Amino acid sequence: MDLATLWFWIVGFFFVGYFVLDGFDFGVGMSLPFLGKNDVSRRQVINTIGPVWDLNETWVIVAGACLFASFPEWYASLFSGFYLPLLLILLALILRGVSFEYRHQRESAKWKRGFDRMIVIGSAVPAFLWGVAFGNIVQGVALDENHIYVGGFFALLNPYSLLVGVTTLLLFFLHGVLFVALKTDGPVHEDARRLALKAGLPTVLAAATTVVWTVVMAMQREAPLLWLVIAAGTVAAVTLLAALVLSARRFDGWAFISGMLTVLFAVLMLFTALFPNVLPSTIDPAYSLTIQNASSTDYTLTIMTWTAVIALPLVLLYQGWTYWVFRKRVTRASIEGAPAHA
Repeated sequence: MDLATLWFWIVGFFFVGYFVLDGFDFGVGMSLPFLGKNDVSRRQVINTIGPVWDLNETWVIVAGACLFASFPEWYASLFSGFYLPLLLILLALILRGVSFEYRHQRESAKWKRGFDRMIVIGSAVPAFLWGVAFGNIVQGVALDENHIYVGGFFALLNPYSLLVGVTTLLLFFLHGVLFVALKTDGPVHEDARRLALKAGLPTVLAAATTVVWTVVMAMQREAPLLWLVIAAGTVAAVTLLAALVLSARRFDGWAFISGMLTVLFAVLMLFTALFPNVLPSTIDPAYSLTIQNASSTDYTLTIMTWTAVIALPLVLLYQGWTYWVFRKRVTRASIEGAPAHA
């Protein structure tokens, strides 16, 4: 495996990590209208991700930085062609982060409701638009001979990308609800379990359709890793069903792990369906960006590889330590006994 191919999978690794970790953050935010029946319940839901949401979000920064350094052509074409969707994602993430920090600054119920709505919007918009973006990346876009996107904004809203967007929205919602069920007690815990089962059917239908469509597209493209596309899609489907069964049987920890594996293998399926392209052209396959023609020099990739070897284990250790420290449930008693602004 050459360095360019290695870095394609490293970039994929960081996006997998981002969607697995920030995915349940999005889901928790989207679940507020369903699980937050009063202020105590809403505080309990929000506090499940309070210590970790900002750490989870840094994964997309690292993924973007790696993409910029290892595949500058891919980065340039992607961020210029997808400028508006990515800007909307950025604004939504800012909105969500501000809401987490400012929600408790006043006792006013109107003040808190306003920020609660912004948390929901700031969670749902990225959950949907990330799926739309990756759907277009896998399917391909109108790249000309200079690797410039010429399709326009509405061309990005095609059936496949919208389906992937709906799938990520539902999948992250379920992922977040399973996390709430794992991390809470009392009425919120029970409501989260019931909500997970209700969300299961539409999530399974959307995910199954996405898997079938992606596999068919990979077959038509004669993807070299077709077997891995099929395997990853199959595992994602099995773990999704397992998550619902485990949740129904009150195995909250295993249900969340199964949901996490579903997101992991779903993103892996998309990256393997894309390989060895990084941004296919629908105008002419000769205009496509591939791992080889979009990558940085071997010297740059060598330096980045050594940096990753040193830094990545430290990042993983710190992330693991953080989750270990905040591993306990957010109990209703702890919320009721805390100041109202906490």
